[in-house]
Amino acid sequence: MSINSQQLPDYDLPDAVELTTPAQLRAIADPLRSSLLDLVLERAATVAELAAAVGRPRSTVAHHVGVLVDAGMLRVVRTRRVRAIEERYYGRTGRTVTIAIARHPGDPTVPVCVNGLSVAAAESVPAHEEDTLYSTLRHVRIPREQASEFWQRVEGLVREFTALPRSGDTVYGLAVGLYPTDQPVLPEPSDTGDERA
Repeated sequence: MSINSQQLPDYDLPDAVELTTPAQLRAIADPLRSSLLDLVLERAATVAELAAAVGRPRSTVAHHVGVLVDAGMLRVVRTRRVRAIEERYYGRTGRTVTIAIARHPGDPTVPVCVNGLSVAAAESVPAHEEDTLYSTLRHVRIPREQASEFWQRVEGLVREFTALPRSGDTVYGLAVGLYPTDQPVLPEPSDTGDERA
């Protein structure tokens, strides 16, 4: 059966995992560990498969997998006996990662998370140069509550993107962000009736 016709990923996966400790935040802040988490959204994988995918030594990947397991973000979803060795297949503990820990201002030991937009900016340079980058940037003045509601809808679209059947030869990145800015705001219109075109 091809990966296109299978459930993605090929193991039972709860919708979300909540990060509540500094150790979990440090675990996800590492770019290699973030890549490993992305890879197992497609299917469960062994350390050897993950190492081949990221082009790093098995021992290095095994260390990072161990960190993610200890942080509660990866788990063994099945095993297989190959010769006298038991292979472990790792999968995520949640499709979406939510952060439920407050960072104390000025505490450099607890990263909030990897700035996905910075990662996307670096990854997208070749696509920009080849004119294959789709992007847009808009600014809208809205209340915080409305921004939160809109973000929930965006997260639904991100989940839809993540669940698309795997095919083709290219991995596409989708970066979204919603953040407050220092963009200027127009003053309220005057009520003097002296408006001129």
